[in-house]
Amino acid sequence: VQLQASGGGLVQAGGSLRLSCTAAGLTFSSASFGSYTMGWFRQAPGKEREFVAAIRARGGSTHYADSVKGRFTISRDNAKNTVHLQMNSLKPGDTAVYYCAADRNIILSSLRTDEQYDYWGQGTLVTVSS
Repeated sequence: VQLQASGGGLVQAGGSLRLSCTAAGLTFSSASFGSYTMGWFRQAPGKEREFVAAIRARGGSTHYADSVKGRFTISRDNAKNTVHLQMNSLKPGDTAVYYCAADRNIILSSLRTDEQYDYWGQGTLVTVSS
């Protein structure tokens, strides 16, 4: 199973970035990508990994951390096995390594918990300068 995250970089405060995460591998070829809940988490230096956003399977309901609500948008393109995270109005506090995650059986009450996700990408670094 592979989750490949991309799109990170250096941006000034107030700027935007779009992260992408593409899924490939045996697990995602044997079952529809659309049946997986996809999540984004981030980990800043010296801090624990935290939930950012998630988009559920099939119906595609979206969920956000309060800290990013109104600034970030998660979306998915099931035909391309890809999930995106559009990040606008970035702040220095958004600086972190961003990870995408996937799980087929996660329930609504658990989708903000990183331990509940079975598959993880390698992370992409987002740096927001002041």
